[in-house]
Amino acid sequence: MIEYSKNIAYEELYMRKIKVGIIGTGNISGCHIEGYKALPDLCEVSAVCDIDEDKVKAYAARHGVARYYTDYNEMMAKEQLDAVSVCTWNAAHKGAAIAALRGGANVICEKPMAMNESESLEMLKTAEETGKLLMVGFVRRFGNDADILKNFIDSGTLGDIYYAKATYLRRNGCPGGWFGDKEYAGGGPLIDLGVHVIDLVRYLAGGPKPVSVYGVTYSNLGDSRAVGGQSWVSSTKGFDFKYTVEDFASAMIRFDNGMTLAVEASFNLNLKKDMGNIELFGTKAGAKIDPQIEFFSDMNGMLVDIKPHGDTSLSFHGLFNREIAHFVDCVRNGTKCKSPAEDGVVLMRILDAVYKSANLGSEVKLDV
Repeated sequence: MIEYSKNIAYEELYMRKIKVGIIGTGNISGCHIEGYKALPDLCEVSAVCDIDEDKVKAYAARHGVARYYTDYNEMMAKEQLDAVSVCTWNAAHKGAAIAALRGGANVICEKPMAMNESESLEMLKTAEETGKLLMVGFVRRFGNDADILKNFIDSGTLGDIYYAKATYLRRNGCPGGWFGDKEYAGGGPLIDLGVHVIDLVRYLAGGPKPVSVYGVTYSNLGDSRAVGGQSWVSSTKGFDFKYTVEDFASAMIRFDNGMTLAVEASFNLNLKKDMGNIELFGTKAGAKIDPQIEFFSDMNGMLVDIKPHGDTSLSFHGLFNREIAHFVDCVRNGTKCKSPAEDGVVLMRILDAVYKSANLGSEVKLDV
């Protein structure tokens, strides 16, 4: 792990609010700016940027931000920013993040980190060269369910985890716009949805490294097919986006610690209802998030199902606020980052391998 922010004077930052910029003012940026606004004594959003001038002007007015830009290079040249959120479409992640890092800011970049592993490595290299923090927006790591389950795992409740299943399936749920255009998104449900659950499993299992991947993708159903589909839609307008991504992706991923992960992700699939769950199978017990956490084991010669008291399902209330608060803490105090760029690179390596395997029709082996 590289030592981030080595050139930051934390004492100086402790004495003032950090200045924040946001690049990209689509839906996800609203989660970021609310997280910053929840910390009024620690930070302030000084500038925002979007290629759509009408959109960014309205966004700045709505959130009380003093300055707005349509070019992130101009923003970084004119503003003295300590931190930047990159909330653009995936194809712009690399350029925006690198410009912000080179402009002197620490960066939190929305997932997926980039379009592919090569781009993510360029971003990581820039973070190393500038000594700035590059954090990836793996927001599921900040969920209450992740905290609860990881505490059980780290205490040895599951024993050695050797197999896992992760699903993020939508029956009719592409957000539309750029999300369906490979040129802007880099892929479909695998890179948009699958990245969440693949990363969550890796995080819970202690960060094993992938050694081989076998993947398949299908493009049989096309874009949203009927009413009653995804209620949240991309706010991007003025572009002629095409639907060129997969409908469904599935993969088997083997890791260096012996664990195997089976993953499924879809925008469109002929199933009864949307589903998203995580299952972990260990030598002492199994666990499942669906949406509550449950454990499965044996005790005194009997099979037992154990459900912790209280609501253990993922709560979206305050989810992004916790992520942004951690980012601000890292920037101000040098706290160790919970979702560093290195983990983003590993995820991009996995995603690249799934798409490559699907094209080849064979297993892809990775260097550890």
